[in-house]
Amino acid sequence: MDNRATTPALRMQDGAWSVVLRLVNADGSGSHAWFRQLNSVNARPRDLADAVHFLCTLYSHHPSLIDEAHSHGAAPTADAWMAEAVERFAEERRHLAHLTACAGPLPSTPGHAAAHAAITGQRHALSVLARSERSCCAVGTVAALVMDWTRIREMLDIAADRFGAPVEVTAQPSMAVVGRAMDAFVTGPAAERAVSFGAQQLLAQHRGLWSLLEARASARGA
Repeated sequence: MDNRATTPALRMQDGAWSVVLRLVNADGSGSHAWFRQLNSVNARPRDLADAVHFLCTLYSHHPSLIDEAHSHGAAPTADAWMAEAVERFAEERRHLAHLTACAGPLPSTPGHAAAHAAITGQRHALSVLARSERSCCAVGTVAALVMDWTRIREMLDIAADRFGAPVEVTAQPSMAVVGRAMDAFVTGPAAERAVSFGAQQLLAQHRGLWSLLEARASARGA
């Protein structure tokens, strides 16, 4: 797993969304070497299949992280944006489930029980973030997921092409719409710190996922 310390809380001088963008650019999936390997023409089919299966375990269930955040009242003043995110991510979940079926069985890998326990723990950690009582923590978590998913979707599109599945147009909400909504309702130092914390924790879970998948690929050998 990635043991990197989370980025210290950032000042929201340019708005909450700008800080989430900076966090994703610095610590998101694109910063992890194994993700970059998967998101390339050199990715091996079994490594892509492994990634698709684990992402499906993490995100294709219902209620999703975004469903939980919305139903828990994460952003009552931005209900329209959160409701749209719920609807759009439901389409992404369906696409992910279909892609998992096209990818075939999960690659046989030594130490699978430990890996399964790790991904189950990640799923629980994300659920806790989505249901956080801390003002705007779940908002930061959802915002980071929406942003980081744009990179993850690139990798899923590579997998779809490799496995003969349709490459569908992403259903994610507009980044501009999300940004305006966040900057409108995230006000005050406490809310801003909570957004930063939620985003950092989501990105840490994603880095942990790519490290786990890298370790599994190493265990399978060349």
